[in-house]
Order: sequence, then C-alpha cells, then structure tokens
Amino acid sequence: MSEYWIGIDTGGTFTDLVLGDTGGGRWHYHKVPTLTADPAQGILNGIAEIMSLAAVDPAQVGFLVLGTTLATNAVLEGQWARTGLITTRGFGDVLSLARQRRPHYFNLDVPKPTPPVPDDCCAEVAERIAAGGEVVTPLRDEEVLRAIDELRGRGVQTVAICFLHAYQNAAHEARARQLVAQHWPDAYVSVSSEVLPEFREYERFITTVVNASLMPVMDDYLQRFEMGVRDLGVRSAPHVMQSNGGAVTTQTVRQRPINTFFSGPAGGVVSTAALGEACGVRNLITFDMGGTSTDVCLIRDGRPAMKSERDMGGFPVRTRTLDIHTIGAGGGSLAWLDAGGLLKVGPKSASAYPGPASYGRGGTRPTVTDANVLLGRLSPVALLGGRMSMHPELAAQAIRDEVATAMGRGAEEVAIGILEIANANMTGAVRVISVEQGEDPRDYALVAFGGAGPLHAADVAVMAGMRHVIVPPRPGLMSAQGLLQSDRQGDFSLTRLVPATPDRLPSLNAGLRELARRADDWLASEGVGHDMSGVARHWQLDLRYLGQNAELILDIAAGELDEAALARAVDAYHARHADLYGYDMRAQGVEVVNLRVSVVIARERLQVAAIARHDARTDPVAGAPTRRVWFAATGFVDTPVLQRDDLLAGACLDGPAIVEQMDTTTVIPPGSSTRVGADGSLHIDLTPGAPGKEAH
Repeated sequence: MSEYWIGIDTGGTFTDLVLGDTGGGRWHYHKVPTLTADPAQGILNGIAEIMSLAAVDPAQVGFLVLGTTLATNAVLEGQWARTGLITTRGFGDVLSLARQRRPHYFNLDVPKPTPPVPDDCCAEVAERIAAGGEVVTPLRDEEVLRAIDELRGRGVQTVAICFLHAYQNAAHEARARQLVAQHWPDAYVSVSSEVLPEFREYERFITTVVNASLMPVMDDYLQRFEMGVRDLGVRSAPHVMQSNGGAVTTQTVRQRPINTFFSGPAGGVVSTAALGEACGVRNLITFDMGGTSTDVCLIRDGRPAMKSERDMGGFPVRTRTLDIHTIGAGGGSLAWLDAGGLLKVGPKSASAYPGPASYGRGGTRPTVTDANVLLGRLSPVALLGGRMSMHPELAAQAIRDEVATAMGRGAEEVAIGILEIANANMTGAVRVISVEQGEDPRDYALVAFGGAGPLHAADVAVMAGMRHVIVPPRPGLMSAQGLLQSDRQGDFSLTRLVPATPDRLPSLNAGLRELARRADDWLASEGVGHDMSGVARHWQLDLRYLGQNAELILDIAAGELDEAALARAVDAYHARHADLYGYDMRAQGVEVVNLRVSVVIARERLQVAAIARHDARTDPVAGAPTRRVWFAATGFVDTPVLQRDDLLAGACLDGPAIVEQMDTTTVIPPGSSTRVGADGSLHIDLTPGAPGKEAH
C-alpha cells in the first residue's frame, strides 16, 4: 500500500502544502491563507483540505514535515518569552556591551538591539573556569539556588546558563542545569556548552539566550500543532525543517528553536539540489523571488553552501545554516524617488493588502508587479488561474502619479527603469554568493522559483553572465516540495584553539572523539538504532592564519587526523584563502579554531512521475494567442502566450514567449531556446546564437 508524505511551508501570506505518493510518483498541491493570529490552526486546515482533495486516509500519512517562520518572526518582532540569565560574576553586561564593531562606523549614535534578557533578570554567581579549562573558583550550589530564587521571583519563564570558558569545561554549567531541573522543574533551560560550545563570549552568550527565549514559544506552537495533527487522524509524528536543510523530530526543535530561522527557504534549496541531481546539473544557483524579498544560494557540485553565523534582529546568532542571501527585492517592492529625484526600487514593499496597484484593492504606490503588468510580462487580465483580476490602467496611473510625472517621463519608460533596477539589485545578490566567494556564475545554472522568480530569471541570468535557466514544474510550491526531499541532519562543533601542527594531534583527535560521542547521542534521540547504513558523517575544521580573527571551514576525510591528513587540510586552507582573497601566506603559521561534524540520516526519495511526451510533428507555439510584451533586446514585440500544462516533455520552442500557470509566469526572451524536460521543467538556453527548435 502506498504511503503519503505531506510538506507544509508557512509563509506570511499563504501556507503551501504538497502531498507526495511513495508508490506512484503522484503529487498534489494546495494553498491556504496563513492565519497570523493562529498559524497552527491555519496549517491544520490546509492538511485536512489537501488530504480531502487527494482522497487520502489520514492513517496512510507516513511522513509530515513543517517549514515555519515562527522563530524568525518572534526575534524580528521581539515576541519572546521572559528570559533570565545565570552567568559568571562580573560578566552580566556581556549582552549589553556586545562587540565594538558597529554597522555604521562614523555614526556615533547607532542604536543597539535590546537583548531578550532584561537588566533585572541577570543573576551572577561566583565561579570561574580558566581559558584552558582549569577550575579557578569552584561553583557552590547555594549560589545557583540564590539565582534561581531571584529569577523565579521576577517572573522568568526560561533560563540561559552561560559561564566563562564553559566550552573548555562544561562541569559548572552541567551542575547549574541539574540544580535548575531539581528546584525549578517547570523552567525552560538553555546551556551554552550544549547550544554553542565555541569560544567568543558574546556570540556564545547571545546565541544561547536567543535559543532560551524561543523555547517556550516553539513548545507552545508545536504542542498545539501535534495535538491538531492527532485529532485529524494522522499517526505519523511530525518533523520540522531546520536551517541546515535537514528535517528533525519536534523534540529536537524544542531544544534548539534557533535552528529553524531559515526553515522555509531551506526547503527551496533542498528541492533545487534534488532537481539538479535528477537533471544531471551539479552547479546551481537558487533564485527564489517572492512578494517582498529574493533568496539566493549557491550549490556547488551538488552541495549547498553553508554558514555558521547569521544576523537575526541585530544579533550574531551562531548556528549552522544554508548560506541563503536575502535582499529586499520582490514583486511587491515599491518604486520611489529619493531626495535627488533618482528612481529607486525597494527594499520597502507593498503589504499583501492592498498590495500592488494593479490588484485593484486600493493600492496606489507603484511596484515591480505593476511594471511587469504595464510591460505585458504579466497577464493584464487575471492571475492565479483566473481567480485574481488585474487592472493595467491602475498600474499605469500609479507609476505616472507617483514617479513618472516628477521625472518628466512616460509611464512605460519608467516601468522599464523599474524592472532594470530590480534586476540589477538581484544580480548583485547573485554576485555576492558567487563572485565574492571565488565562484564564476557562468559555471552555474540559475534555478528560478517562487511566485516571481521565473518572471525575472532570464534577465538576471543575462546580467550575471549565466547561460542556463531552469524553471521547475511548480515554482510557487518549490519550498514545500523540498521539505519532502530533505534528509535528517544534526550539526555539532567545539573549540580546539591550537596550532595546526603534528604535536597537537592528540588534542585534536580527542576533540573529534567528543564530537563523535555527541553525534551518537543525537542519533539515538532521533530513533536510529544499530543500523548505520543510511548514516553519513561529514567532518570539518575551522582554520585561520595566526593573528587573524576570521576562519575558513575546510573538509577533512574522516573523524581522526594523522600528520598527512592535517597537512592536506592546511594546504587546502592556503588554496581556499587565495581563491577568496587573491593571496595566501604559506610561510605564516595556521591554527585550528573549531572542529565540526555534520551527521546526515538519508531518507527515501519520492519519485516524480514523467509527464506525457510531446508529438514532434506539432509546433507548441502554433495557434497560441499573442500580446504586446517588452524585452530589453527588442523593445515591445507581439509574443505568444502559452499555458504551462500544454507544454509536454521534449517540446522545444524559441523565444520570445510567455508561459503562464497558476502559481507563476515565465518570461522566455528573444534569442533563447527552451526545452521541456521529462519532469516538465523548462530548460532555457540563453547562449547567443543558441540552436532553436529546428535543431532539437
């Protein structure tokens, strides 16, 4: 009997759901409004509806995975639980002092973000561990008990325990945690030596504190979600997508809610990697353009780029995430004039309601969507399969009234400028993750998804020098589909600040063995028994030149180092440094900073059924209606408008063309050629003089 998997990606406006069949490769797709006041209930409504639409018995659902923006929104909006901090005496101001560096060096009045811990909720205790891990001042139980009474009396709900140098010796933090569990059992507890056993006090403290502040919020949300899922008759335990691209149990997420900051966008990256594997394309750049922002991520040789620190609400939270770069450019990005009369686009965006002027819901400010409508790229009649009427006259009026008249230009001319500026901004984002990381975008294919990605992908690719664009079958639901293609993954690290020399191998290998033990404990918590056939471990070192303050992460082959393996890692570091910065310093000493391991539990892959084959004797463009569309290379030209469902596997066509479907519109420029893959993906070749359909 077939088993069904459900992926849910919760966005700000819509919740996307995908249901896959493990037996026949059939997929079902659904969208429901996101209930901001009660996100869990909105998701449950969507699960019930998609099971009904697919005629699936809830008992047949074998895997359920959720992508959520709950933690992200809580941090950005400051909606966290009342949080307390127990720390080493004399270090209660670490969170307030933060770091010396500022986002604007010459601004003497830069506001700092307010930490989750109020000033009166920080309790200091007498204890001290030296940088080498030696106990200088023992921790006394009565000190911790006093701190517990103090914080409990101030209404604290969740506690972060952060002691100096606990990454070297966690004994004091472990004892404090034990006392909190005994004397304050209903408190949530986050411990720095478990959350982030790395050096740098501020980053370790703020990461642990943010994690603690989110634990009650995430627990409450997951409790209601799990209860609702059971009430629907679904027996499978839900999983949650992490920022690293792996889905884990809800219990793991309850302990580490900070690992879900990029939960939703991570699904799109995972789905892109799976698409590339199926197509035989290993080097990809994701291009996820929605209503308010665009996310891009580089995938090299099938592996997405990763980061170890992200700025969240002004806090440098250190957690392993996919290296997703986000800019404020989307379909709803506003066009405006600065004080000097210069046309700008974004980062501010029209809200979902009233939205762009062309939606006819009262919006009066021009957006990228309005420019696309005025230039014929978006349907001037309706979107969402005819469910949303469009009003090109309102788009023209908004552009004319808000910017064109003041510039002394026509509405269409300004609309062209809006598109070119938006495309330039997004091309800049592509360059950040490629050129600035030593990668040539010409060696990569651009994978376009999100509601607006396929509209702009070809233009962005041309500006970035790329030759190949791939548009998946369901671009607007790519992230939700990626949730079902994720493995389970856990990331572990610890600091070993020693020279990268053979005499330090015993210390390094002891640290690697400690990471292996932590990984084994996590595998047990995820329900993995003695069968490790589907488990892979990826080991890494953080290296830097002596005297530097920034590290590069390098792969190593195994969880044990010998002299040859360490020498290879150092050589790889020199080469990577040269790739990124244009030089290396081989005469300079190299030191190890952190040890890392990522543990991946492989999951079964759902198959995607091939679509029907195109009859080569017919022209997919023949008889298609046309409309006037603007392209950079030709200006306005009558362009065939095709329906995505009519394009079958093997069909080939030359640009220009517009391809419409329920969840997006794809722009195929003049001079390009497009082939439909076996799964329905559009492969757009932008190479000048590319062979057209006659050559396919």
